[in-house]
Amino acid sequence: MAGTLWAPWRMDYILGKDPRPEGCVFCLPKDHLGPLPERLVLYSDRQALIIMNRYPYNNAHLMVAPRRHLGTLLEATPEERLAMVNLAAWATEVLDGAQKPDGYNMGINQGQVAGAGITDHLHLHVTPRYNGDTNYMTVIGETRVIPEHIVATYEKLLGFFS
Repeated sequence: MAGTLWAPWRMDYILGKDPRPEGCVFCLPKDHLGPLPERLVLYSDRQALIIMNRYPYNNAHLMVAPRRHLGTLLEATPEERLAMVNLAAWATEVLDGAQKPDGYNMGINQGQVAGAGITDHLHLHVTPRYNGDTNYMTVIGETRVIPEHIVATYEKLLGFFS
């Protein structure tokens, strides 16, 4: 079966203009609080942040990470763990209002063997799920279709995290 998938945001990557910052994608400037559009950060406070996944499994796939650069849940302080869980709960509340998903997958992939793409900075995935989002494209074609441009989703969600 032939078809066309449009992914215009990938052009920067193809042309070598990958928007990822030098170093860790989760590490923000020391005193920065609040959103950071060029990094797709929707919210940050002194303990943790909410950032969009630049390579999402589904539309509006978010990640919650502690501000401190650490690799495992055991390294996190109780306050950092609580901040991550509270921000994950808030993220689902926001997504319920903004995107109206039918459910969520939430989890931490700790270590490369567990599927972590970024192994040295702990992060929790908040992936909205929609009835019918697993279809022949995902199952047979091993391809995900993200229906909205990532910047459009960021702009839509940003106001909810203010």
